[in-house]
Amino acid sequence: MKLNYILMVLALPFISHSQITLKADGPGNTYELINSVLAPGSEAVENPECIHASFGRHIAEVWDADLKANVFEFYSHVSPDNDRCEKLDRQRVEIKTYEQSPENLKGTLGETVTYNWKFKLPMGFQPSSSFTHLHQIKAVGGSQDLPIFTITARKSKENQLVVIHDNETTIATADLSDFEGVWVEVTEKIKIGPNGTYSISIKKVKNGQELLSFSSVNIQTIRPDNDFIRPKWGIYRSLKKAADLRDEAVRFNEFSIKEGDN
Repeated sequence: MKLNYILMVLALPFISHSQITLKADGPGNTYELINSVLAPGSEAVENPECIHASFGRHIAEVWDADLKANVFEFYSHVSPDNDRCEKLDRQRVEIKTYEQSPENLKGTLGETVTYNWKFKLPMGFQPSSSFTHLHQIKAVGGSQDLPIFTITARKSKENQLVVIHDNETTIATADLSDFEGVWVEVTEKIKIGPNGTYSISIKKVKNGQELLSFSSVNIQTIRPDNDFIRPKWGIYRSLKKAADLRDEAVRFNEFSIKEGDN
């Protein structure tokens, strides 16, 4: 009897608590799916529905012909969307981990965390000349207001995709046009510390062509007074020059958060 019990336990599937994956599974219950992975029992979606309830949910699950899979589609409207009715000069539809998330989704001092996800910008995507953020690594506790790392689209003579460290230092750039209409996969690896390590690589899903990369073995990835770091994804953009913008639909899928060096 005891031997049979041991064999039964060994036959159970191995469940790793060091990695989670959020993947679209079809229309309906989208926010519930996101919350169940990123912040069970809490709210992991930030949206403008306080001012734009008539549109419905600003994240949907749709079929993507290129990936041949369901994916998440994030919607941002120049009007009337804003930032949760708290700030009217910007708008936000994002998903996140935060204080209410499980401990294995919080990056703490000394840990190594790898974030991996896919996204596709629509053709003709129009970024703001101020900011149009697609991803941020934020801190919680202490000096938490400014992001530690940011991926943002920026309007210029030749529109750019930019990676920013500590809200002010540009560490990598690429032509935004290379990202329009194609699925790309991002791998971002962070060893967390005042003198940490950071690497990012963005490649086309179709053929593996690398469009952007950066790495450093001595870079601040958490501030001394921060408790942990956390990721955000979506569309967070300035409305100060709203004439530069248009309504957008950006696709994301297969968000992964993995702790450990492997």
